[in-house]
Amino acid sequence: MPLLWILRDVLGMTGTKFGCGVGVCGACTVLQNGEAVRSCQIAASDANGKRFTTIEGLSRDASHPCQRAWIAEDVAQCGYCQAGMIMTACALLRDKPNPSDADIDAVMSDLVCRCGTYPRIRKAIHLAAKLGAQK
Repeated sequence: MPLLWILRDVLGMTGTKFGCGVGVCGACTVLQNGEAVRSCQIAASDANGKRFTTIEGLSRDASHPCQRAWIAEDVAQCGYCQAGMIMTACALLRDKPNPSDADIDAVMSDLVCRCGTYPRIRKAIHLAAKLGAQK
């Protein structure tokens, strides 16, 4: 059973979304020991001993700098992919506190947003960097 189903169905952490089920879209992205990973591709049995952070683990009140930046830049349209986008942005900012557009594009190009909010996502990541998201 994939970690995604444990998070959603057993633990009730429904912020992490099911998108494609094959690790392509990124809607199910969580942090595993600080690295962005696709939870639909991790067997629950392989999760033992690892630390996972979901969108709920950033903050329940949207006070994390990445969440605040997403709101300030009005990134979400439908919002379905946004948890995965935010988690990926958090991992990027941890590794590169002041990323260039090329850095952002390289990491975020592996995620799918059907609404096409990519320019706002890039702006939000730059704002999150200014707000101190790498901490």
